[in-house]
Amino acid sequence: MQKTLIAAALASALAVPAFSVHAEEPASPHTFTGNVGLFSQYVFRGISQTNEDIALQGGFDYSHASGFYIGTWASSSSWLSDSESITGYRSSSLETNTYGGFRGNIRATDFSYDIGLLQYIYPGSRTSGFVNADTLEAYAAIGWQFLSAKYSYSLGDTFGVNNASGTWYLDLQANYSITDALTLNLHYGIQEFSGSNGGVSNDSVASYEDWKIGLSYALPQSFTVGAYYTDTSMNSTQKAFYTNTSRKFLGDDQYVVFVSKTF
Repeated sequence: MQKTLIAAALASALAVPAFSVHAEEPASPHTFTGNVGLFSQYVFRGISQTNEDIALQGGFDYSHASGFYIGTWASSSSWLSDSESITGYRSSSLETNTYGGFRGNIRATDFSYDIGLLQYIYPGSRTSGFVNADTLEAYAAIGWQFLSAKYSYSLGDTFGVNNASGTWYLDLQANYSITDALTLNLHYGIQEFSGSNGGVSNDSVASYEDWKIGLSYALPQSFTVGAYYTDTSMNSTQKAFYTNTSRKFLGDDQYVVFVSKTF
């Protein structure tokens, strides 16, 4: 009987390490995500970038548990080549973005922050003497639950406008969950250009306001469908600036439908 008890005790002791072998490994601090979407057109800050034609978009992101992140994103784009005589771009069918920064929550609250740099790149063939449309912006954002405010500040020439360093954009958003799947998307933006050219201020020519209202619906397999309406507020001079050589005003009221997927 004593031998049996000793054997049982030894078996129990030897079995303990077996449980530690199957213990769960700690979660990785690294996260990789991707996204792709098909849009009826690409509208950026209230301005159509594809002459109201269809756009394919997608990107990849890396984030670390510390809050550091980097990413890249690309979209169809034609606004530069659509007005070659104004922009100097003989060919340009793509916009690419490269960005990085830090984000996280402020202590244990519903407030969040996001700071970083974003480089807009427009590959293509450009005639010498015209301003490069590539743009570098620094940004800072703060959020609370479904509300957010983001301030972007240009560090040089801005989207083809010369002497525009210091141009800024304020993006106010509300993304309110009506149900677990349906979200109301609201946006209001202010675009203010700095500097001048030939004695004419960039502000008087290119500044404007824009807004958006839309709905998005989450589907299985990480798909999302949605639609939104967007419009701008401009005077006649500013409308002329955002009218391409085909006499199409790119800041007019726009309707966009889309389907996207994250992975």
